[in-house]
Amino acid sequence: MAADSGTGAERLAALADERVDHRFKGLPPDADGLTVGELAAQRRNLFSGGFTTPVLALSAERLEHNLRLMETYSVRHGLAFAPHGKTSMAPQLFQRQIERGAWGITLAVPHQVRVARAFGVQRVFLANEVVDAAALKWVSSQLDADPGFRFVCYVDSVRGVELMDSALRGARRPVDVVVELAAGEGARTGVRTEAECAAVADAVAGVDTLRLVGVAGYEGEVPDADSERVRAWLRRLVALAVDFDKDGRFDGLDEVLVSAGGSAWFDAVADVFAGIPELSLPVLKLLRSGAYVSHDDGHYRKITPFNRVPEEGALQPAFRLWAQVVSRPSAEQAFVNAGKRDAAYDLDLPEVQVVRSDAGSGERSADGIAVTGLSDQHAWIRTDEGVELRVGDWVGMGLSHPCTSFDKWELIPVVEQDGTVVDYIRTYF
Repeated sequence: MAADSGTGAERLAALADERVDHRFKGLPPDADGLTVGELAAQRRNLFSGGFTTPVLALSAERLEHNLRLMETYSVRHGLAFAPHGKTSMAPQLFQRQIERGAWGITLAVPHQVRVARAFGVQRVFLANEVVDAAALKWVSSQLDADPGFRFVCYVDSVRGVELMDSALRGARRPVDVVVELAAGEGARTGVRTEAECAAVADAVAGVDTLRLVGVAGYEGEVPDADSERVRAWLRRLVALAVDFDKDGRFDGLDEVLVSAGGSAWFDAVADVFAGIPELSLPVLKLLRSGAYVSHDDGHYRKITPFNRVPEEGALQPAFRLWAQVVSRPSAEQAFVNAGKRDAAYDLDLPEVQVVRSDAGSGERSADGIAVTGLSDQHAWIRTDEGVELRVGDWVGMGLSHPCTSFDKWELIPVVEQDGTVVDYIRTYF
């Protein structure tokens, strides 16, 4: 059945009716049996309200700041925005992004589309070629059942077009596709040359089950990426759209879709897309950056485009992982009770930022305290000479890489600056 907006709204509301129990780590044991909504209404304090460590918290103020900033940025630069939902896989955040002006949600695999549809998302950009027959039949059933549902995905091979066509025969609505231009030799997916792009477009034109609506790609895969190399590839993408338009490949459409944009080079996307020449149809310039929603204290803090254009604003890291010191075997070493099961570690180790001597105390600086490694359930801590850190202290850590932070937590407290927990974000990985 199609997940219409009413069904989606009802399912979003029903998240508050889910019962708190052993599935959700970090939540107060005495909250078992309460609904998420009832627990949120109690407005407990993260540090004195019975929460157990480790616990991941999402800053209410910083989350709202980031949502507002990217909405403003997109509008300022004339970009439509379909933030990549794989980052959070959180329908509540999808809804807030849409309320903040997002055109739709970008996703990576069919399972993620099923989650989005279950919660009423009406526009999905799938940044991959889909050749799974069962998934394509499901997508087709969604399109046939819901005239308001818009779905777009990549094609990057003639063989892919053949497989898609075979799976979709008999569908009432064609699946919209964009030719993916590879970011270069040795990059990830996508068609390597413009001549091959034309061959793929010809294959799409030869079937009734697909409709070519534009071109797209991911500049984050440009080899040895720097500003000029990224811009050169983006100009190739724009030129491909111009050539396709001149060849009449978009005849019969209302608009042409041109899409790029991860979280490292969206300033380059904005600059190059601003120079897209007038085509025979309006152009939907679709940006897909996703990590902004929580930002981070590591990889994306270093590479965010706002470092290059500070006059446009700045994202704020919204995650903090809290753990407790459970062992202090020497003056130079300590261990806290959060590890690989709790913290992102694929790009950088967690960064110790603050310490609380007990759950109800204020924060002090974590200067001289650093994570040196992670086990499954422990972080290895090095402390400088003379640093005060005792068993039982709470340690607040910043994380690197939002995508692998969200995916370790099914229910994440949203916390105001004073520690009041005002909401809970449910994820579906």
